[in-house]
Amino acid sequence: MKKTLLLCAFLVAFATNAQKTYDAYYKYPVFEECQQVTVEELSSCFETTLKTFIFENFEVPSKIAQEDYKGKLVILFEVTSEGAFKVLYVDAVYKELIEESKRVFGLLPTVAPPLYSGRPTYMQFTLPVTIPLTKEMTLSSIGSKEKTNAISKAEVKNEFDMIEFDLKKDTIFEYSSALNIPLSHDRYSEFDQALNVVGSNNHTASKPYIYSEVSRYFDLDAQRESLLKNKSGWWGRKLWNEHMGTISGENYWFTIDPIVDLQLGTSGDDNVDYTYNNTRGLQVQGGLGKGFNFSATVFESQARFADYVNRYARSIAPAGGNPGIIPGRGIAKVFKEDAFDYPVAEGYISYSPTRAFNVQFGHGKNFIGDGYRSLLQSDVASPYPYLKLNTQFWKIRYTNTWMSLRDVRPAAVDSTGAFQTKYMANHYLSWNVSKRLNLGLFEAVMWKNDNGRGFDVNYLNPVIFYRAIEFSTGSRAGNAIVGLSSKYKWSDTFNMYGQFILDEFSLNDIKGGNKSWKNKYGYQIGFKYYNAFKVKNLLLQAEYNQVRPYTYSHNTGVLNYGHNNQSMAHLWGANFKEFIGIARYRHDRWYGSAKLIMGQRGFDFNEGGDTFNYGGDIYRSEVDRPSDTGIEIGQGNTTNVFLADLQAGYLVNPTTNLKLFANITYRNFDPEADTATEFQQNTTWFNIGLRTDIFNWYFDF
Repeated sequence: MKKTLLLCAFLVAFATNAQKTYDAYYKYPVFEECQQVTVEELSSCFETTLKTFIFENFEVPSKIAQEDYKGKLVILFEVTSEGAFKVLYVDAVYKELIEESKRVFGLLPTVAPPLYSGRPTYMQFTLPVTIPLTKEMTLSSIGSKEKTNAISKAEVKNEFDMIEFDLKKDTIFEYSSALNIPLSHDRYSEFDQALNVVGSNNHTASKPYIYSEVSRYFDLDAQRESLLKNKSGWWGRKLWNEHMGTISGENYWFTIDPIVDLQLGTSGDDNVDYTYNNTRGLQVQGGLGKGFNFSATVFESQARFADYVNRYARSIAPAGGNPGIIPGRGIAKVFKEDAFDYPVAEGYISYSPTRAFNVQFGHGKNFIGDGYRSLLQSDVASPYPYLKLNTQFWKIRYTNTWMSLRDVRPAAVDSTGAFQTKYMANHYLSWNVSKRLNLGLFEAVMWKNDNGRGFDVNYLNPVIFYRAIEFSTGSRAGNAIVGLSSKYKWSDTFNMYGQFILDEFSLNDIKGGNKSWKNKYGYQIGFKYYNAFKVKNLLLQAEYNQVRPYTYSHNTGVLNYGHNNQSMAHLWGANFKEFIGIARYRHDRWYGSAKLIMGQRGFDFNEGGDTFNYGGDIYRSEVDRPSDTGIEIGQGNTTNVFLADLQAGYLVNPTTNLKLFANITYRNFDPEADTATEFQQNTTWFNIGLRTDIFNWYFDF
């Protein structure tokens, strides 16, 4: 500290001698209170106004007052060429005094900037402040000059000390960043109403949302502040309120957090003694410069689920000997005798040069729609590499996504044993027609790497019609689908939404009324009721989905609308009807949800000589259908499905979305005929756990 004070004294002496030289060329910054004074009086007025502001707003921290500290701190600050106050360095014994100095200077208004030869420049000052606080402060100017890229000697001397590694700092940088808000239905329900106010010009279908976009409509920081616990100890703050670690500087910031999903339960199945999930991971996020952000998350997991989930994971096992694919996560290895080991890695970089554009490149998931399910693009499959471009202007938002997907079935493995790569490109145009009505247009195409075709540059054009490209390259070269979406805001508390997906269509067959297999389409209708029945934070949602047989499939098999043996749209594939009812409620850190699903699905028999494809499995070729006409939803092994899920929990950390929860799921699966893969089964699955809620996990199949 003594060395720093000696440096400041030297600078003050230098400034005293230098003022005679600079007086003729520069003009002091001008507070609003000083606008009527002469140029000669500006320095005195600036000093008086600043010292008065500091004296009236500086609050000596209680710790310093209790210890009866008597001393001094020195603040080195700058008034920028834009008229903003910027603290460069604070020399003080207590860190609390440093933080209080920065807080007070952050309250200062923007002033008229200093001038050098008539042009805006910057000025640097030192201000010694005595504790206990008095008005006797001596402001000293270090000087001013024309702004260049070079920094001052004072800044050079303190540059190393200004680089912070601070695990205590409670600043949430991501709220103004281009990072994605992790896609969780429960998390999104907290600000869904704020995004759906009548008259707003935002767009809610393309997900995940970016923090800076949501922050325009919902004060994320204020909500977090309202949930914070009064914890002064390091572990208390990190567990209950903050990121585990934060590093920040003038043009960068990083956060690091442990990720957990620790669950223990029982499903009452004879085949499973108890269930568990043991996920440990690490998430690093950050920003470099303006508008450039990144996120990386690594998971390491071992698990054993309820019997119906284990069976499904094994039924979609990839070629090559691995025992299964964990739905929504990835390929799993054997763990012990009857469990899975499944590592997952996700990450992306995001850049927003302006509010109108955002581009992302990463490995993760995307979602299009306003409902719980999506018939256009959902997040039920494993993560995949993608490039996404969001463009927003006027009343339009345009989303382009290019993806690299895999077909991992044994039938799709090439001669080298490698999984077959396929690609998908889609674009989604969202248009706010009025204050209440939104319409969306969707188009997607899937193609495979035939004859070294690789990623077809024809689909890189973000404004081209993919159907035309598919036709020009040959109907078997790709599989294109189109869709529509809509949303109507009846009021600030009630809205309706819907989707329509069209894979193939024959007008003549519809007119003929013969229920042709070619009519491959599906639709969704739903509504949301916020603050239902005037109960604050109670959200009610109802949704109906149905998709005709053979939708999303293709006669080549490989060009189905899927990835890693999972659907890229609805979890159930095709050939189903489904009703969903959801209620969500939260109060302070407590939350609860209830979900009810009733549906009818049509499965294949695959035994007793009946090997037909009845249209529910999107990975089977349409060629194996039993007939060309008379096609109905639920055909084949008609199965009634009933699921009920009740969850209650406590938000441990609002910054990381760490939750302590308990949930119970009841599932009744009742096919017309029991087969090797579909058979009558009742499951009651109870779980307790501690989870960082940063992705949706669907077990409702």
